[in-house]
Amino acid sequence: MEFRQMQYFLCLAEEKNVTRAARQLNIVQPALSMQIAKLEAELDQKLFERSIHGMTLTVAGETFSRLVSPIVRDVEYAKQEMARLNGRISGRVSVGLITSVAQSTMASSSATVAHLYPEITLSACEGYTETLTDWVNSGQLDFALINVPRRRVSLAAHHVMDEEMVFACRKDAPINPPANLRFVDLADFDLVMPSKRHGLRMILEEHAAAAGIELKPRLELDTLPAVCDVIATTNLVTVLPTIALQQSLADGRVKAHRFAEPRIARSIAWVHHPRRTVSAAAKAVLDIICNDLVEAAASASNYMQPASSAAPRRRKVPRIKSR
Repeated sequence: MEFRQMQYFLCLAEEKNVTRAARQLNIVQPALSMQIAKLEAELDQKLFERSIHGMTLTVAGETFSRLVSPIVRDVEYAKQEMARLNGRISGRVSVGLITSVAQSTMASSSATVAHLYPEITLSACEGYTETLTDWVNSGQLDFALINVPRRRVSLAAHHVMDEEMVFACRKDAPINPPANLRFVDLADFDLVMPSKRHGLRMILEEHAAAAGIELKPRLELDTLPAVCDVIATTNLVTVLPTIALQQSLADGRVKAHRFAEPRIARSIAWVHHPRRTVSAAAKAVLDIICNDLVEAAASASNYMQPASSAAPRRRKVPRIKSR
């Protein structure tokens, strides 16, 4: 078995498409297909299911992926460290991001990485905290940015920041949260929130239990830009981290109010496998992502609105309208 074959296999497993994988590897499709066929023959195992929808891993393929991912990463790390001796930062970096990070700052972070480090190949994916920690554990990701988990994990965790979660609604909505806005007041509003699979919803459910209320959102959406679009065009309200609201706040489409003490916050951390060294390339990418997150949170805090002294009104079912 050649190291090149393991690289080809992992790339195809990630891309799930021969054309895209061949393009990523800078080889022709027949060459990739031939190497995968040779690998399957050598292992006497079918690694991929082939269909018109693409390539998916078989059970044997998933096992092989778990086994070879750490090997490929260790070799690539060794190459990166040797290149660093010549003053170059290069290599492949795979990072996982919770949705609120991926959908708010990752586009700008990726552009910065491409500009500053042209020899770094960045692969980024989004997912829930539990899924990302599993992928870091198995070696599929170099590191991940996650909501600090409530349960103990076997990964090395490093605090990035604590971020405020705020009440948000349409900029010109006839909605007046009380001056001393508390979490219990959410019972008086029509809510749109992430589903219970989402880490942010778990945080909100904990606060709801402490406040003695039950969250009954009118609408559940895990795509946070979609949540922002909904509150910007209806009388629904939400509670989200400031970075998820940053662009909508800057565009003047929504307004946001802080909760009274104790304020609601979530903690973000980055995690990696404790027995795997974080490469120079991964550290460079991590620094950019973390810096962009902190700056986005600081920028969003500038748009916080003073709450009205008027009491909240329980609203009738709003019509979702385009603006």
